[in-house]
Amino acid sequence: MNPKWSRNAFVYLLILVAAAALFLSILPSANQRPESRDLSAVAELAKSGDVKSITISGDDLRVTLKNGDTFVSRKDAGVSLLETLSALGVTSQQIRSFEFVVEPPSQAGNWLALAGSLIPLLFVGALFFFLMRQAQGSNSQAMSFGKSRARMMTGDKPTITFDDVAGCDEAKQELAEVVEFLKEPQKFASLGARIPKGVLMVGHPGTGKTLMAKAVAGEAGVPFFSISGSEFVEMFVGVGASRVRDLFDQAKRNSPCIVFIDEIDAVGRHRGSGLGGSHDEREQTLNQILVEMDGFDTDTNVIIIAATNRPDILDPALLRPGRFDRRVVLDRPDVRGRRAILGIHVKGKPMTSDVDLDVIARATPGFVGADIENVVNEAAILAARRNKRSIGMREFEEAVERVALGGPERRSRVMSDAKRRLVAYHESGHAIVAKLLDPKNPIQKVTIIPRGQAGGYAWRVPEEDQTLYGKDDFMNSIAVALGGRIAEEIVFGDISDGASSDLEKVTRTARDMVTRYGMSDELGPMVFGRRDEMVFLGREIHEQRDYSEDVAEEIDREVRRIVDACYRQAREALETHRDLLDLVATTLLERETLTREEFAALMEGRELPELPPSPPPARPAAAEEPRPSTSRETSPSKGSNSPPAPAPA
Repeated sequence: MNPKWSRNAFVYLLILVAAAALFLSILPSANQRPESRDLSAVAELAKSGDVKSITISGDDLRVTLKNGDTFVSRKDAGVSLLETLSALGVTSQQIRSFEFVVEPPSQAGNWLALAGSLIPLLFVGALFFFLMRQAQGSNSQAMSFGKSRARMMTGDKPTITFDDVAGCDEAKQELAEVVEFLKEPQKFASLGARIPKGVLMVGHPGTGKTLMAKAVAGEAGVPFFSISGSEFVEMFVGVGASRVRDLFDQAKRNSPCIVFIDEIDAVGRHRGSGLGGSHDEREQTLNQILVEMDGFDTDTNVIIIAATNRPDILDPALLRPGRFDRRVVLDRPDVRGRRAILGIHVKGKPMTSDVDLDVIARATPGFVGADIENVVNEAAILAARRNKRSIGMREFEEAVERVALGGPERRSRVMSDAKRRLVAYHESGHAIVAKLLDPKNPIQKVTIIPRGQAGGYAWRVPEEDQTLYGKDDFMNSIAVALGGRIAEEIVFGDISDGASSDLEKVTRTARDMVTRYGMSDELGPMVFGRRDEMVFLGREIHEQRDYSEDVAEEIDREVRRIVDACYRQAREALETHRDLLDLVATTLLERETLTREEFAALMEGRELPELPPSPPPARPAAAEEPRPSTSRETSPSKGSNSPPAPAPA
């Protein structure tokens, strides 16, 4: 129930109770009111000598009988009681037999009558008053429908500064000039420089765009208006434009200030791409934003900061100089940036002495700030679950796996011995091919314990961040992805469906090499196919062919040639080192998990320490049979030219 409506209902109930109490306290009840008789009855009682006294108060009479009964009556106005009784046949002697008492007229009855008539009117009036106030409140909400919903934070108590942001030094340097513009505008005005009207922050989700905008406001010490792009648009035409006008009016009244529009692509998409043509509500809102940004004076000192992860779908008029003058890119942090972000998020958290943040930073390539914060939080949750007083390196390593590999381990998932052996050889095939053909991305962990949707995985972590990939890198990635399937063929003479996601990655990578990266000797350095996007939806919907059928057949042959070459390379490596394949698979069946050091020791022929004895777990008769996993490697973000990391099967 709405709390405001609950409060109003409580007020109405109080009014009703008070009115009822007032009626009961002021108005006498019907059973307490004296009996009323006419004057003829009074005359008859006077004749019979039963009247003891008559009290006269104006025209009202109160008759008291000798037996103690009392009743009231009323005489005619302007006529005395003696004349009235005489006219009714009461003799003078009978009249002298009882007592007459004259009292001044009382106003109590008049007041009671007046109160009895006014109180219902007052109650109805009060009820009407509260109903009107309620209606006015609803009307004010309707009238404020076009008001801006921006949240304003004053700059006198900054909570976030540049010290709370790490991993994006170049972006901080660009935005530090914006702070200087707001603090010392005369320094730039004296040289004829114009303060930039808008700054567009571009970056992947979770890279800290909103945090950076709040840090700019905290450093500048000015009011900060925050609103999302979706909050402008409503189903009613004109509401979005009205909210834009109101927002910019508030910003001008509070200048110097910062206006932050998060997810501006919700309202700033390319015009003419909407389902409603060129006059829909979203485009009217965008038009008003364009007009307002042009309408700022040079001395207004209002800076618009917007954030988006889809700059490619924004309207060109929004990106031209004079509106968004600067574009600041917040990319995924490198290893030093991830180390700095970890240092910020572990502040105030108790940690053991074995925690090495440099190792954690190297184990999280491709992670953004939100991912790293989630890793630290997951590590703290794991430590609390284990009743520890501090967070250890074990918790951090497991938290990285949870975030990177899609969830916690599922040790309760039971596999038959045959399926465990299949998964062990599958993952061993991935690991050995990766060790032999792609040493730049060493194995971090190999396990047959299910995690997420995978029955097991071979997790690779690159030794250093890599942004450019060559032809050999792609070929090695394809060979590693095929290693699990080839190991099944060599050992069991059969294949399972556990390599489905591996094959998807293999096909996609090989086709991209031919059609996007120009890595085919036969077709040369050309791009084939144009990928169209529906800008309004913001996603790729299909790929349009701009080549002939003969070229399509040539592309298919080149894709097949690349996959076959990688297949032969991986199979040769596994057949040559069949003893290592059997050793790693057998060790996996015994230990279930191999760390980076243990896997390296096996490959170098060193003995592993004995496992502590533990009672074997009870296995139910009906065993679940999960599909084997694929290899797992951490790679840069989507959209880069890196081979995409395969998802677990």
